[in-house]
Amino acid sequence: MTIIPDDKDWTWVLERPCRECGFDATRIDRASTGRLVRENAVTWVPVLERGDVRVRPRGDKWSDLEYACHVRDVYRIMDQRLALMLAENNPLFQNWDQDETATAERYDLQDPATVMSELLSAAESYALRYDSVTESQWPRPGRRSNGSLFTVETLAHYGLHDPQHHLWDVGVTS
Repeated sequence: MTIIPDDKDWTWVLERPCRECGFDATRIDRASTGRLVRENAVTWVPVLERGDVRVRPRGDKWSDLEYACHVRDVYRIMDQRLALMLAENNPLFQNWDQDETATAERYDLQDPATVMSELLSAAESYALRYDSVTESQWPRPGRRSNGSLFTVETLAHYGLHDPQHHLWDVGVTS
């Protein structure tokens, strides 16, 4: 059994709580974005230290290592998108196929210790960029090619959900 690509549009998490992981974007104070990113990243450390980190619990679900690689890359992509929004007016984000990346980058074969270091580094870079956002920058716009519109603030909320949801996927509950 193979993993079915996730082609859902998760932007609905900006309007209502996620029934699976419990994330509620409406309860997020934008000024806490950097802190929340760092807290999430540190929570991945014990996940990556699990003895069965490479084992897929089912053939159609990623392993803990693959989820951690994805979260690392989410932090990288979100940091790039935020940088673009702060530098340009209403930029169009490049498409990112997470499933294609997982296969091409061989998430399943990556070294957990390296992934841990890279995830923490990517999260810190992203958190620092959010820490530097000024009051006048929060409403700056950006958009995906599918037409989804974001502001710096809604990108923060959207970018916080994904890593939190994946902690739920690997059995970590808050």
